[in-house]
Amino acid sequence: MVKPRIWRSTFIGLLMVMSVIVTNCASQNTTPTAPGVLVYAASGQPTNLEPGNITDGNSLIVQNQIYNRLIQFKPGTADLEPSLATSWSVSKDGKTWTFKLRKGVKFHDGTEFNAQAVKFNVDRWWDKKNPNGFRNAGKSYEIWGQIFGGYKGEPDSLVQDVKVINPLTIQFVLKQPFAAFPTAIASSYFGIASPTAIQKAGANYGTPASGAIGTGAFVFKGWQSGDRITLEKNPNYWKPNLPQSNQLVMRFVTDSGARLAQVRAGQVDFTVELAPDQKQEIEQDQNLAVMNRPSFNVGYLALNPSFKQLSDVRVRQAIAHAINREALVQAFWKGSAQTTPHFLPPSLDWATSPKVKGYDYNPDKAKELLKQAGFANGFEIDLWYMPVARPYFPTPKAIAEAFAADLQAVGIKANLKTKDWAAYLADRNKKPGYPMFMLGWTGDYGDPDTFYYPHFGPGSTTDLGNWKNDRVIQLLNQARLTGDRTRRAKLYAEVDEIIQREAVRLSIVHSDPLLVQRKSIAGWTPSPLGTEPFEAIRKQ
Repeated sequence: MVKPRIWRSTFIGLLMVMSVIVTNCASQNTTPTAPGVLVYAASGQPTNLEPGNITDGNSLIVQNQIYNRLIQFKPGTADLEPSLATSWSVSKDGKTWTFKLRKGVKFHDGTEFNAQAVKFNVDRWWDKKNPNGFRNAGKSYEIWGQIFGGYKGEPDSLVQDVKVINPLTIQFVLKQPFAAFPTAIASSYFGIASPTAIQKAGANYGTPASGAIGTGAFVFKGWQSGDRITLEKNPNYWKPNLPQSNQLVMRFVTDSGARLAQVRAGQVDFTVELAPDQKQEIEQDQNLAVMNRPSFNVGYLALNPSFKQLSDVRVRQAIAHAINREALVQAFWKGSAQTTPHFLPPSLDWATSPKVKGYDYNPDKAKELLKQAGFANGFEIDLWYMPVARPYFPTPKAIAEAFAADLQAVGIKANLKTKDWAAYLADRNKKPGYPMFMLGWTGDYGDPDTFYYPHFGPGSTTDLGNWKNDRVIQLLNQARLTGDRTRRAKLYAEVDEIIQREAVRLSIVHSDPLLVQRKSIAGWTPSPLGTEPFEAIRKQ
C-alpha cells in the first residue's frame, strides 16, 4: 500500500488540533437541551420539504419525520414492513401491484388519508402535465424518472397507470414486471403529503414560507433559514405511543467539528456525518456513545464526457489511474471505509464482475494515456466539490484538494469550485453542467437497482451531458424483469464491466459513516439506507 503524502498527514494534524480547540471552547459553556425536546444537528439545510422533488440526505432526514410512505423499512435494515399500506400483492403476470391502505389516518391539517390522496401525490411525480406538479416553476421530480424509467406517456416509463379501486385500495399498473417495485416505492423520496396543503401553497409548497404537511410522527412548526427546523409531536399519530419526544429541533451545522462540539456541550443530543478522526475524541468523553451507520453507499468522482477534455475515454481512464485511492482512503477515513473498483457497495458484491480489477494508481500510465489522447501537456479544468459533509465524503474540500494534487502530478490543473448545496445539486443538471464533480449515493433499497438505475439508467445522466450506453440500459431493464438472482448477477456483472471501462462515474469510496449520540438518549437505530425516523428516540 502506498503511504499517504505529506500534505495528507499535515491536513489531518491540523484538523485534529482545530477540533480540540473548538471542543474545548464549547465545553466551557454547556446548555443542556430541555427534557422532552430532542435536538439533532444535520450537516446542512434541506433543499426543500417536498416529497419526490429532492435527492439529498439533508432533505430526506427531515421528510422522514413529517411524512409516512406506503411501505417503510424495519429499523436498522432494508427489509420491508407496512406503513400507510397494510399489505401489497402482485398479479400473476407481475405487472399490477395492489396496495391496501390503512384506515382512519389523517394528515396534520385534518385532511383524510385515502387512495385518492396517494394518487394525487403520485400523479405530481409521474405526470409532467399534472397542474399540481408546478413544473413551470422549475420542479423536475428527477428521482421518479431515475428510479422508474421515465414519466407518463414516455416510452421508457415503467408505470403505465395509477388506479383508485376504492377509498382504501390503489393499484399501480406497470409496463413490465419489476420485482423490486415495493422496495422502490418504499424509498424515502416518496412520502405522502396532504393534497389540501399542496393545492393551498402551490409552487411554494415545501419551502420555509409554506412548510410541509404529512401523516408522520412530527408536525412542521417553523423553518428558520440557515439555522433550524422545529417540529412538534403529532398528538394524533396512528402509531401507538409514538413519538417519544414532544419536540424535535433539527439544526443546520455544516462543520463537523462544530457539530461534535455541540453534542459534547449538551446543546445537541445526536448528530451524523462526522470525520473519522473524531472517533477518538468521542471515545474519550464518558457522556457520548460512538454510533456507526452500516455501509451502503458510494462516493464518486463524475467525469462529464460532454466537455471536450473528457470526451475521449482515454482521458477519463487517465484520471482514474492518476488518483491514489488507497492513500486517500487511508488518510481521510482512518479505517472507516474501503475503496473497491465497483460502483456497488461490498454488501452487493454478488452482482459484481470478477473481471473488474480496478484502475491501479499509476501516474506514468496516466501520462501516457493523456499523450495518446492529444494532451501530452495536460490541460486545465474545473473540479466541483460539495459544500457540505456527506456520509461518503465527510471532508469534501480536503478530499477535493487531494484529487487536485494527484491530477496536478500528471499535468492536469484542477480549479476547485463549489456553491450553495441546493444550487450545487440543481446546476449540475443544467447545461453545460460541471466537467468534474464530487457526489455520492446512499442506497434507497436493498438491491443493485438502487445504485445502477439512478446513475446509468434512462434519463439519469443529465449531469453527464446525457451520456448513455444503450447496452447498459438494456441490461438494467432485463435485470428488472427477473427475480432469479443468478440471472440478475450475470446481467449486473456485465454492467459492472462496462461502466468500469467507460469511467464516467469513478468509484472512490464505500464508507461506514461515523455518528454520535449523548448517552442520555435511547432508541436511535441508524439505517443503512442513510436516513430514518426519529419517532422512537427518547431521553432517559
